[in-house]
Amino acid sequence: MSQFVLHDELWWVSEFSCESCGTRLCEHAGPGAAPDDVRQALLAAHGSVTLRPTGPAPGLVPVLRALREASGVSLPQARELAAELVRDGLAGTPAEMGLLRDALHRRGVPADVQS
Repeated sequence: MSQFVLHDELWWVSEFSCESCGTRLCEHAGPGAAPDDVRQALLAAHGSVTLRPTGPAPGLVPVLRALREASGVSLPQARELAAELVRDGLAGTPAEMGLLRDALHRRGVPADVQS
């Protein structure tokens, strides 16, 4: 199981194999957010990281735009995420937080991912 960023989009892959018969299958390989069970397995396997601002943001609008573009959330959800980002940081998989960090950087918002 893995998750990565490709062309500014979050992708995930889930594969499994049968030790008895040697069959290997790919459950999914493509763009989009991973289902909760896959995301929880990724967090269990790789741990979570936290995205935090590293300096003052040029304003709320660039933060909201970056969060909406990267995660596809509504404006009210982006406002909640922005408040959480400033207050405690945003926690998630390394790929999720890397995608958000890059979106913030493109909008001139300094942020970094910490283990």
